Amino acid sequence: MGGDLAGLTFLVTGGNTGIGLATARGLAARGGRVHIACRSPGKGRVAAGRIAAETGNDAVGFLPLDLARLASVRECAQAFLALGQPLHVLINNAGVGGRRGLTVDGFELAFGVNHLGHFALTAALAGHLAASAPSRVVTVSSDAHYQAGGVDFAALRRHTRSLTGLREYAVSKLCNVLFAQELARRMEGRGVTSCALHPGVVASDIWRRVPWPVRPLVTRRMLTTEQGARTSLYCATAPELAAVTGGFYDNCRERLPSPAATPELGRLLWEHSEAWTAA
Repeated sequence: MGGDLAGLTFLVTGGNTGIGLATARGLAARGGRVHIACRSPGKGRVAAGRIAAETGNDAVGFLPLDLARLASVRECAQAFLALGQPLHVLINNAGVGGRRGLTVDGFELAFGVNHLGHFALTAALAGHLAASAPSRVVTVSSDAHYQAGGVDFAALRRHTRSLTGLREYAVSKLCNVLFAQELARRMEGRGVTSCALHPGVVASDIWRRVPWPVRPLVTRRMLTTEQGARTSLYCATAPELAAVTGGFYDNCRERLPSPAATPELGRLLWEHSEAWTAA
């Protein structure tokens, strides 16, 4: 990889807005074939057309994906496989924060969307990623994962308990790191690398539920979405990371993750996730 991404295929979840849109645009501008996956067909197709128009790259497509519904995740994976294209980089970017609820399948909302949906998507495409090797899986986490001391697996099957949803968000981001590390261990020797990253504190659509008079004050010192996409683009394309796996990145540099991100907890999370996503 490197400057010219012609001949390479990328799948970006949440590629219709925020960091995901900036990431997809950056990949398309360098000649990559890019598929954006999101919940809204209208917004997804508009975003794909916008990226194509802005970059002059017509190889930009849309796939429907609702990460809060495991049946939709499986349908998205099947739709991608039906295209008959290789998959060189999967970017697990989409997410929710500061929201409360349950997914369609009965999982705490932040966990279900931020981790479990992406786990199911990656698992469904893992064989294809290996067949397309060398390939990468890039998972967007957050430095919020440092705030989570561990994972209460019983709580993952209940409605969000905290009033703000931020405690559960931190747990879901720890799960992103654990997943990226465990995936790296399980895909070792198959030509597929895996990493997680913190994009920075970004003025993205994740803050859209903050009331308007307060929102500009909250976001005015944050990074732009283009700045926030830098580390995602680095992890997805940097030649020096071609054989590097299992790391956590911040500002395009490797950084030690939380001490809570242990191999033992990673294996346990994987086992639960595998059982919970079994069709």
